[in-house]
This record gives sequence, C-alpha cells and structure tokens, in this order.
Amino acid sequence: MKFALACAMVEPSHLLPLARSAEAAGFDSITMPDSVFYPRNTDASYPYSPNGERFWDEETPFVDPWVAIPAMAAVTERIDFFTNVLKAPLREPLLLAKTVSSAAAMAPGRIGVGVGLSWIPEEFEWLNQDMRTRGARLDEIIQILRATMSGQWTAFQGRHYCFGELMIKPAPGARVPIFVGGHSEPALRRAARLGDGWISVVTSPEELAITVDRLDTLRGEYARDTEPFEIVATPLVGPDPDGFKATQEAGATNAITVPWYLYPGDSSELRHQLESIERFAQEVIQPFRST
Repeated sequence: MKFALACAMVEPSHLLPLARSAEAAGFDSITMPDSVFYPRNTDASYPYSPNGERFWDEETPFVDPWVAIPAMAAVTERIDFFTNVLKAPLREPLLLAKTVSSAAAMAPGRIGVGVGLSWIPEEFEWLNQDMRTRGARLDEIIQILRATMSGQWTAFQGRHYCFGELMIKPAPGARVPIFVGGHSEPALRRAARLGDGWISVVTSPEELAITVDRLDTLRGEYARDTEPFEIVATPLVGPDPDGFKATQEAGATNAITVPWYLYPGDSSELRHQLESIERFAQEVIQPFRST
C-alpha cells in the first residue's frame, strides 16, 4: 500500500517545503483539493458533516490544484500528484484536458486526476454550468480526458459535449490515471465503469471493506474486474501501523493522511506540519513497510 499526503487548506507558502519534506520522508504522492470560491450563502448542505455545515470558512486557502501541482513537481523528483477531487463538471473539458496534458508532460508518470461532483449550487450557477446534468457530464468528461490525452486525433459526439477531430499537444508520455470520488451508487458505478480507481472520503476500515466489495461486484458487471484498479482510501485510523494494515486488508492500495492533525500542535504552523510528516514516516510508513 502506498501513502499519500493531503495538502488541503494549506497556506500557499507552505506547499513547496511540504512537497520536498514528503518526498524525503518516503511518501508516494501528494493530493490537492479543489474549491473555486466560497459563496457567502448556499442553499445546499455539506454532505460530509453531521449538521450539514461547512467546516472551513471564507479565509481558508485553496490554491488551484493545477497551479500547485506543477510548482510542487518542479521542486521534487520522484513523488506523484493527483487531485482529491477536482470538480470537473465546473470546467470546460477541452481546456481541462489541455491543462492536465501539459502538467503530465512536464512531470511524466507523476500526475493523476481524481474527479468528482460539486455539491454547491452557486458554483454551477455562477460558472454557467448545469448542476442537474453534472453526473452525465462527468461521464463524458472522463471519456474526453482519456481520448484527448492520448496524443492522437480524436473526435467526440456526446449528449452534452461534441467536437470534431482535434489533437492536443504536448501529450503525456505515460497514461494519466483517472480516479473517481464519491460514495453514492452512481459514483461507484462511474468508478467501476470508467475509472482507473476510486477515492473515498474519511472512512473506517470496516466501511471501506463493504465499499470495496461493492466495487468488485460492479467491476465484474462491466467486465473490468481483470484490469488494474486503485482503491485510494482516507482511513479513519490513528498514527500507528496496525490501523493502516487494517486499511490495506480492507482493500486499499493507497492511504491518504494529514499527519499534522494526528499529533499535538498547531496544525496551521509550517514547523509542526514538517515535524509531523517526519514523525509519521518514522512511526507509520517505515514500520509498515518493514513488515
């Protein structure tokens, strides 16, 4: 199982030193979230909190992932990067394909894309996108990304997007994996049918095992059960190897963590963040890999 460092809601000036530290500590990848703006008021409830309230405020920094990832890739040599998750239906797919292709060409074999839906109506309305069709459009966006990042001539005729023959260059030198986020039945089906893997929100090993079983069943239905498939989990476990071993046994191939929330200290302070990365590597990653 691989280990990914989540750099969500991190001060912009911290990102480059965190990337260097994560690579030196032995992390396999870094994940970046996506949030275009913070509407003062919204009619929707946040789906992953008990009261439906957002747990961040308007001052919380969200660096655009396609600005942050190339910058962090430029100061590292080995570590991979992927979005967790990109709100793809907010974006025009050909422009998105151009961005991802360019980043992947500059950091060959180190870029992935995690995609999902947005829950905020104002994001769709103010970006002139249709929220009602976001799921169907995400299906087409995944197909468009896959086709246009091949570096070959491609055309697309879908219900929501269509274009004639075109080619995007530079193209990635290696396949860019596309991971699908979400715990709903449509999200799991989308991952099983179109994705190279699935990304969870915070989940226990027991809950993860149930979802992995469902994904296995769905992948069989789509005749994709023999293809490589990543299970990218955000485990609800403490900073000990046994918790991550249970996560692996539940089916995870990659575990996302935020070490500075696992140890006492100011989670917004760079020094604590760096020390937590090193401590997590010593107490979890190294013992986990040694066994």
